[in-house]
Amino acid sequence: MKLVVGLGNPGKEYDKTRHNVGFDVLDELVRRTGVTLRRGWTVPAWTGKAELEGKNVLLVKPRTFMNRSGHAVAAAAQKKGLDPQDVIIVLDDLELPKGQIRIRKRGGAGGHKGLRSVIEALGSEEFVRVRVGVGPRPPGEVLVDHVLSRFTAEERSEVDKAVTVAADAVAAILRDGVEKAMNEFN
Repeated sequence: MKLVVGLGNPGKEYDKTRHNVGFDVLDELVRRTGVTLRRGWTVPAWTGKAELEGKNVLLVKPRTFMNRSGHAVAAAAQKKGLDPQDVIIVLDDLELPKGQIRIRKRGGAGGHKGLRSVIEALGSEEFVRVRVGVGPRPPGEVLVDHVLSRFTAEERSEVDKAVTVAADAVAAILRDGVEKAMNEFN
């Protein structure tokens, strides 16, 4: 089994913001698989078991705020007996141009507090991440204001395409492995 986690903030006020692109990708995977996410009682997340590319996956949307995402990820991984290498995290990346996708097998947080929380909670950097570009930040704009802002209509169209491509990237990781997916999507 693989754990596929979309990072974001719960609540309508954060819906469709730059910081919730991970949730958007997870919603696309939910749509593709037809699974229903349910509120977990032992895991602070909405979860759903699905089959994607012939693999059993647990789709996860943490109910914790972004900076505490690791708690939900570690709880889900522990409940299913999964190692960090069985985890795929989908998240926004301010350093990537809007709409660009980047897959990595491992690595640091790169300044992303949600990713840092996951690394700390899992005690490892050895998990796959699918980053979706939401940058760049306009000069002089406060970081938190930018990542919690919504996209313009024009940007949203571009990001919606990237969400579809990021969901394709997750499917490719499951089907072909991370190395081949990196060659295809990076």
